Amino acid sequence: MSVETPRRVVILRHSKSEWSDEDDHGRPLADRGRKDAPLAGRWLAGAGITPDLALCSTAARSRETWKLAASELPQRPRTVYDERLYEASLGELIAVLNEVSDDVADLVLIGHNPGAHALADALAGEAEGDLLARMNRSGFPTSAIAVLTFNGSWKAVEHGVGRMVAFWSPHA
Repeated sequence: MSVETPRRVVILRHSKSEWSDEDDHGRPLADRGRKDAPLAGRWLAGAGITPDLALCSTAARSRETWKLAASELPQRPRTVYDERLYEASLGELIAVLNEVSDDVADLVLIGHNPGAHALADALAGEAEGDLLARMNRSGFPTSAIAVLTFNGSWKAVEHGVGRMVAFWSPHA
């Protein structure tokens, strides 16, 4: 696969979590989150998004979100649980993307705010229609998905490299 291959990064924020006595990393999904995560997976499947790789935060709510969403896809991609995605800054998220092999054309990243929102906003040098404005108005709610495309190597991912082609939220 050429480094000029069109690539797609899908940013999925974890679904609604419980506020419990668990430490933050161990918080499970709330009932609404368990309902919304499969909706996110169905949206991905309906949009024809079949990722080659999933990078998922190690937080319980992210792992549970991905398990429920991925079960709706025609084929579950290889999944890597990466502790760096938990509480990651924008710079850390870009650094993780820069490590992705150029054999990967489509990637889904399952993470948290404010990082998920910041990453989608930073990568979007342009957007179709009012997608960027819609995303920024919504604040990237739980279970939201942003889809961005770019050409080139994952090593070249930086601010403004992408075009936002979709933004979805179950409660938009």
